[in-house]
Amino acid sequence: MLNLINQIVARAKADRQRIVLPEGTEERTLKAANMILTDEVADLILLGKPAEINEMAAKWGLGNISKATIIDPETSPKHEAYAELLCELRKKKGMTIEQARELVNDPLYYGCLMIKSGDADGQLAGARNTTGNVLRPALQIIKTKPGIATVSGAMLMLTHAPEFGQNGLLVMGDVAVTPVPDADQLAQIAVCTAYTAHVVAGIEKPKVALLSFSTKGSAAHEVVDKVVEATQKAKALAPDIDLDGELQADAALVPEVGAKKAPGSIVAGQANVLIVPSLEVGNISYKLVQRLGHADAIGPILQGMAAPVNDLSRGCSIEDVYRMIAITANQAIGEKKNK
Repeated sequence: MLNLINQIVARAKADRQRIVLPEGTEERTLKAANMILTDEVADLILLGKPAEINEMAAKWGLGNISKATIIDPETSPKHEAYAELLCELRKKKGMTIEQARELVNDPLYYGCLMIKSGDADGQLAGARNTTGNVLRPALQIIKTKPGIATVSGAMLMLTHAPEFGQNGLLVMGDVAVTPVPDADQLAQIAVCTAYTAHVVAGIEKPKVALLSFSTKGSAAHEVVDKVVEATQKAKALAPDIDLDGELQADAALVPEVGAKKAPGSIVAGQANVLIVPSLEVGNISYKLVQRLGHADAIGPILQGMAAPVNDLSRGCSIEDVYRMIAITANQAIGEKKNK
C-alpha cells in the first residue's frame, strides 16, 4: 500500500494543484494540511476566519500553515462576483441574488465557486459535514462531466494476492453513491471507474469487468440483463477501454476460470477494475475483502464530476485527509490532461 500512496504523492508533487479545504478550522484537516504543505504535495486554500485558523495552528505547532492561502468567504473580495455567478447558474431554479450572497458565505459553496471560476483545482471536505452537504453545492455548481450524469465512488483495494488485478491492486465501483443504478448509470460508473484506475491508481491499461452472478448467459434474470445492457452501453461510451461483462467474480479474476467460462474475452481472468451491479453488493464486497482478506481500502474516491470534489468520512484520520488531498490532486492533474 505504501508504494501506491508514495506514487500518488509523487505525482501530486510533480504537478502541484490548488486544493481548497472548506473545513479550515477542523483539527484533523488542519494537521493534515500542515503535513501537505511541509511535503509540498499541493498548494492549499483554507476557508475560515484567518485569526481563528492561525490561532489553532499556533496552538498545535503547525508552522507551515502560513504557506496556505487563507480566505474568509464572508469578507472575500470575490464574494460579490461569486454571488453573481451562483445566481446565474441557479436562476432557472429561481435563485435570487440575496439568496446567492447568503450561500457564498458557506465555505462548501465558496470552494465550489472557486473551482468553477478557475481559482482552485479541487476540493476536499466531509470531516465535519455530511456527504449530502458536500455533494449538493458540487452538483449545483461544478456539475458532472460531459456525457456523464451519474456521480459514483470508487475504492482502491490493495490486497495480499499479487496474482490478481495489478499486482494485487483492484479498483471497485460504485461503493458509495447510487444504490440501484440502471443500465445507463452502470455504464457511466464503469467508464468513470476505469478513468479513476488510470489517473489515481496508475493502472496503465484498465481492464474492466462488469460483475454479475452469471457469465455470458449462464443464468437468466432481469438483473443479469441489466449488466449485459450496461456492458454494451459502456463500450459505446468509451470504445477504447478494455471492458467486458457479464462476468462472475472468479471468471473476471482467475485466468483458468476466465478461459473456461468466457473464452476469447479481452478481460476475463485479468480484470483490474470491478464494477458491481448495485451499491449493496459493492459495500458488502469491499468490506468483506477488507476484513477477511486484510486488504487496505482507500476511498471512496468520488468520480463523474467535471472537477474533483471528494468527501471524507466524519470518522477520518489525519492520514486519511493527507491521502485524499493527494488523490484529489491526482484527479485534478488528470482533468487538465484530458482537456
